[in-house]
Amino acid sequence: MLKKYWKKIGMLILIIACVFNVMSKLVNKLSLNKEMLESAQYIFSEQENNNTTK
Repeated sequence: MLKKYWKKIGMLILIIACVFNVMSKLVNKLSLNKEMLESAQYIFSEQENNNTTK
């Protein structure tokens, strides 16, 4: 029976693996708001460092 359906079983496993991969990337992705805040803090700290070294 496994000989007859091995391609379908392999394709199903591949699809499930791809879905889990995409979902894990979406869950672990930083939100745009957090990313913008971190960028603004970095730029602000760099400007402060440049002003203190002058």
